Amino acid sequence: MGKYILKRLLSIIPVLFGVSILVFFLVRLIPGSALELFLGTQVEATPQQMEELKRIFGEDKPIPILYLEWLSRILRGDFGYSLRTSRPVLPDILSRLPLSLELTIFSLFLSIIIGIPLGILSSLKQNPVIDILIRIIGLLGLSLPQFWLATLFVILFSSFEGLIPMGNFIPFSKNPLLNIKMLFLPSLAIGLGLGAVVMRFTRNSILEVLQMDYIKTAKAKGLSQRAVLFKHALRNALLPIVTILGFNAGYLLGGAIVIEEVFALPGMGRLALYAIFQRDYPLLQGIVLIISFLFVLINLLTDILYAFIDPRIRYE
Repeated sequence: MGKYILKRLLSIIPVLFGVSILVFFLVRLIPGSALELFLGTQVEATPQQMEELKRIFGEDKPIPILYLEWLSRILRGDFGYSLRTSRPVLPDILSRLPLSLELTIFSLFLSIIIGIPLGILSSLKQNPVIDILIRIIGLLGLSLPQFWLATLFVILFSSFEGLIPMGNFIPFSKNPLLNIKMLFLPSLAIGLGLGAVVMRFTRNSILEVLQMDYIKTAKAKGLSQRAVLFKHALRNALLPIVTILGFNAGYLLGGAIVIEEVFALPGMGRLALYAIFQRDYPLLQGIVLIISFLFVLINLLTDILYAFIDPRIRYE
């Protein structure tokens, strides 16, 4: 296991290198530039003035040279400075990261407590009406856009004080209960859709496992349905569920941009959105690199978790 973990950690290096190339060159395909936004529409700069501004902001060199300089700074732990605020990029990102991580963890937790019980209940097929109703709920959860749910929650619950952050977010370290209360609706807007996915995977996985020979043997020995389900079937049925949760954890970390904007949450996703609008290349590049690193790390933790769930899995 130790060799496998070391090998996977080393594999992060070429992945991040490839991501750095893509993000560095792709962000510069966005129409406009930070300098044009910096000047605004009321100021018309001469070509000589634009060249001077590019020199001041360090954008006067060829793009490959700029990439190599940026990469060398990244290897030293220097993510550069924001083109809009002139502040170091890394502290700004790290200050927003805890909220995005908390939102991701809370959303995953809600999706688990929603999806797994409903998937188990639906797989039992004791009541066809309940099974059909749960599947309809799951279909609705998959169909409703997250931003629509978030907007609906804001409209419905904006009159309830403390439920909607709206620029007055309270960190977990200052008031844990109020923090969880304020993150409940944003996490629910994200977790409902993922909960529907988890429900469908749980249902299909349990139905597949219940058809295996060892389950039939357990039933033939006289074990109750509860014992067969929770002691034998559920553990083996968890592998695809862990896969989908691990994949979506990385997706949620970088994909909650709209939710953070709707609820005015000062997270990393909202910071990335502003970096795109303002063409703040160093800030956006740093955010994408950190999200990519966390995404690969989450996938590694997911693979390690497989071995704890299923003892038959061994990594060489």
